[in-house]
Amino acid sequence: MHERLKAVYATSAATHPSSIFNLKTPGAASSATGLPARIRTQMLPKIAFIGTGGTIASIGADQFDLLDYNASGERVDASALIERTGIQGKFADIIPVDIRQIDSTALTSNDWWKLAETCLRIMEDPDVAGIVIGHGTASLEETAWALSLVLDAKKPVILTGSMRPLTGISTDAHANLASAVRVASNPGLAGVFVVINDEIHSPRLVTKTHTLRLGAFQSPWVGPIGYIDGPDVRLMRCKENPPPIFAHSLLRDLPRVDISYSYIGADGVGIRAYVAAGARGIVSAGFGPGMTTPAESSAVLEAIAGGVVVVQSSRTHSGLVVDSAQNRISGIIAGSDIGPVKARILLALCLARGDRQEEIERQFKTL
Repeated sequence: MHERLKAVYATSAATHPSSIFNLKTPGAASSATGLPARIRTQMLPKIAFIGTGGTIASIGADQFDLLDYNASGERVDASALIERTGIQGKFADIIPVDIRQIDSTALTSNDWWKLAETCLRIMEDPDVAGIVIGHGTASLEETAWALSLVLDAKKPVILTGSMRPLTGISTDAHANLASAVRVASNPGLAGVFVVINDEIHSPRLVTKTHTLRLGAFQSPWVGPIGYIDGPDVRLMRCKENPPPIFAHSLLRDLPRVDISYSYIGADGVGIRAYVAAGARGIVSAGFGPGMTTPAESSAVLEAIAGGVVVVQSSRTHSGLVVDSAQNRISGIIAGSDIGPVKARILLALCLARGDRQEEIERQFKTL
């Protein structure tokens, strides 16, 4: 069965109570049962591990190479990563699946489509309990958000990565992968999650907040939705309302949507350049609660008059963007509490689907 599943996957190259509850990782206590190892392995949940490269799969020059490890360009595939971390058979029967072995800055929306297609194929298999995706941390939050918008996941889909390379001293690759597999092994979970540094985060709000620290991934203002303590997966609160589900095929041909970042003296040249380049949508990463300079505001009005959809977000990356009377008069869509990078993905999917202004506004309001 194991070989058959690997062959199938290779071709594609949840409601919870509001109180705290614990989910014990299946198979966690099997070592104390006295059963033969072969029988214990058959009892373990099957988890598909999709490797895409990133720091978690990177090989540095030596154990102290924690910063410039990408210089070698060497990365291990999914099978080798599972083998080197030593977690195979500990609390899950892990099935490695490879898509690409690259830096996550090189991913495209077409890669998202391939990843979503692979996840959908895997989820059709009743023998598989969940999916873990190994991903570079540079764009992990974007991929997690994109997948959450296109996967109506009835099983857990967990994205994880590491801040230090696989070969680095005190690497977090082993612990993060183990935690991700534990979360993916729980039958009571469904949906897309980010698991890193023993924390469970929602794709909607999680963001990378530091270039180097192990605790770089945070959900500003609201915090993680759960924790992993050894074999225990603890959800502290309910998930948010599920985001709108788009057809994953839309990822193959997303329209151009750009982000304009506000700063003192911003004159709108960037906005006009994006429009000239063919942008169908623009996300404004504005000051504070969602404001731009007067010069930017003029350029935004020109863009809207030309048929470009503009969503107002904030460069603070947390908090609600005010749906001001002025923005409503101008035709600017308030971006809720979605940060600029994720607002860009949502807007692009809406435009790819052919949504009108009113529907796009509704999507942002109802998230």
